[in-house]
Amino acid sequence: MRVTKQGAPAIPAIEVRGLYKKYGQNSVLEDVYLTVKPGEVYALTGPNGAGKTTLIRTMTGLAFPTDGEVRLLGRDVHTDGQRARAYLGAVVEAPAKFYPQFTGTQNLQVHANLSAMAPGGRKISRDRIREVLALLELTRMADRRVEEYSLGQRQRLGVASAILAEPKVLILDEPTSGLDPLGIGLIHRIVTSLATSGCAVVLSTHHLREIATYAHTVGILTGGRLVDTVDLRARQAAYRFRVDDPVGAAAVLERLPFVRRVSTRTPYAIAHLGGESRVPDALSHLSAEGIRVFEASPDHFDLYEYYRERVEQA
Repeated sequence: MRVTKQGAPAIPAIEVRGLYKKYGQNSVLEDVYLTVKPGEVYALTGPNGAGKTTLIRTMTGLAFPTDGEVRLLGRDVHTDGQRARAYLGAVVEAPAKFYPQFTGTQNLQVHANLSAMAPGGRKISRDRIREVLALLELTRMADRRVEEYSLGQRQRLGVASAILAEPKVLILDEPTSGLDPLGIGLIHRIVTSLATSGCAVVLSTHHLREIATYAHTVGILTGGRLVDTVDLRARQAAYRFRVDDPVGAAAVLERLPFVRRVSTRTPYAIAHLGGESRVPDALSHLSAEGIRVFEASPDHFDLYEYYRERVEQA
C-alpha cells in the first residue's frame, strides 16, 4: 500500500464498498467493491445491461445506492456530496447535454460559472476554456452553436467540460462512443496525460484491445456483479519460449531469481521476467539445462479473449 511522507496510508481517489442497487424488485448492482488510486486508469467493461452506467451514476452521486457507500478522496459522495464532488469531473450517459443554441465556448463558460459557485470551487479563466477547447481539437468550432456539432464533436466537448476545472477524479461513461479512430486516440492521450499528473480516471468502454494499451486496471461487470479485476501491469513483461519440453523449461525458469511467475501453454513455457533484458539470461539457463528453444517472443495478454471467457463463465 502506498503511504504518505508521514507514514499514513494514502487516501484512495475512489472507494466503492459493498454497493447494492435495486429498482423495485430488480437488482442492478450486487456487492460491488472497487478501489482506484490517484494516477490510475480504471476501465470498467461488461455486456450491455451489466450495470455499468448505474454504477457510474452511483459513483458520481447521481443515483443513491440501496446499500453500501462510495467515497471520493475520502468523502462519502451521498452524505457529503458537494464537498466530495469538489474535485470530480464527469460525463455520464454521453454525449453530455449542452444548450444547443449556445456556442461551445458559451457552454463551457456556463459550466465554469457553475463550478466556481460550488463549495470548494474556483474561478476558471477564459484562457483555461480556450486551452481545453484546443486540447480537444475544437478551436475551430468554439464560436459555433452546439446544435451544429457532430456527435463526435459533442462527445469531445463533454470531455472538455469534465476536465475544465482540472479534476483529481475523472469519471467518463463511454467517452469514445461515436468517435473516429483519431478522436479515440485523442481521448486516450488526454486520459493518459491526466493520470500521469495524478488524476484518477474511471471510464466505461467496450473497446477492450484499445484500453489494454493504456489502462492500469480493468473491472469486468456482468449481471450487476464485478466478476473480475484485471491488473494489466501484472500481465506485462511476460515472454513465451517455444521449446521441446515445456514442463521441463518451466521447472528451469521457476528456479531463476528474476522470474516472478511461470506457466505452460504447449508448446510454450511462459515466464514473467521483469523486462526484455532478462531474455538472454533465460535462454542461457534453458540451453545449459538441455532445453531446446525454437522461439522466444513477448506473450501479449489478450484482454478480449480473457474477457469473453470470464463473461461466459459468469
